[in-house]
Amino acid sequence: MSDADLDFLRQLAERQRSARAEQSGRGGRGHRGRRRKRTRRGRKLAPIIAIVFLIAVVGGGGYVGFTALSGFIKPPDYSGDGAGPVTVQIQDGDSVRQMGLRLQQADVVKSSSAFYKVAKDEPKATSVQPGYYRLKLHMSAKSALALLLSPTSRTGRLTFPEGKRAAEVLSILAKRTKIPLKDYQRAAQNTKALGLPSYAHGRLEGYLYPFTYDPPPKATATQVLRAMVDQFKKAAGDLDLETEARRIHMSPHDVVVAASLVQAESGTAEDMPKVARVIENRLHSPQPWMHKLQLDSTVMYALGKYGIVASGNDLKSTSPYNTYAHAGLPPGAISNPGEEALRAVLKPAKGPWMYFVTTDPARHITKFTASYSEFGKFRQELQQNLRHG
Repeated sequence: MSDADLDFLRQLAERQRSARAEQSGRGGRGHRGRRRKRTRRGRKLAPIIAIVFLIAVVGGGGYVGFTALSGFIKPPDYSGDGAGPVTVQIQDGDSVRQMGLRLQQADVVKSSSAFYKVAKDEPKATSVQPGYYRLKLHMSAKSALALLLSPTSRTGRLTFPEGKRAAEVLSILAKRTKIPLKDYQRAAQNTKALGLPSYAHGRLEGYLYPFTYDPPPKATATQVLRAMVDQFKKAAGDLDLETEARRIHMSPHDVVVAASLVQAESGTAEDMPKVARVIENRLHSPQPWMHKLQLDSTVMYALGKYGIVASGNDLKSTSPYNTYAHAGLPPGAISNPGEEALRAVLKPAKGPWMYFVTTDPARHITKFTASYSEFGKFRQELQQNLRHG
């Protein structure tokens, strides 16, 4: 019993004693003995009467409290696996409680408390990734958690590795999102709607950032591509790309272009800073003829081909992307580079290298040198590996 209840009982008993004393004062002395007996009996009954009265007053509240306690111990929950599809978004940073609230709002579970009670004892519950999930209405909390933890319930999840060309990205998107390819191609041409950074000069290639995406089920082609551009801008912000580009006397766009070359030409992530150094050394060489980067990847891009070695006919291309014919960086990126390639350009390895050759493509072995004669030997080694590969 609380202190307030005890105070109430004491006050009630005090009022009863005062009333009896007042009645006693109005009566005669001849009845004093009888009144004293009644007073003693009344004093014994007063606490009992007060307790009965208190129970009557707070009884309704006690029932409500008991009901609330029961709900806490055994929160409302549906039974079974549910029926009827519904898509629920779990957002980045959602706690287990927040996930429960989202499920309750979507009528997947009957109460967030039921979901939390089940999830708090499941260590894997905290591993639920942000994204869209195909669930059902009126599921038990246990069934809902099991479906959230199942990879098959994820919808629309797209992962793009580094180095994909924009044309490849659009083709993959069309297959995975069921949005027609022509819609993506049309959206890619309207670059103003995609939120490209100003230094991209309206070029989409290089700015479709390799990442894992969870597009909404009813997203448009423009919305999907814009999300990829937004992710590039986030990554660029994390790298402080514009400031770092000024530090190395490059424009942000040229950093992206150079990073796409590094991405295309590197066999491993460890090679990237070295490839970046070769590009920088050649661009700043006192020998003008060295400014022609002579990269097969740029020639193949210009021709819409794939491969690591351009043929003699390929090298005759008049495209500005042909770095055998034109000095300096090509006018745009040839792929969509990732963070490591961008970092490599911003901070290349230290070394005198002017040439590199991926001598063993199957094992991703690339060799670097500052000697032209050694470069020739590396090319012979590549040809031998290709013939035996």
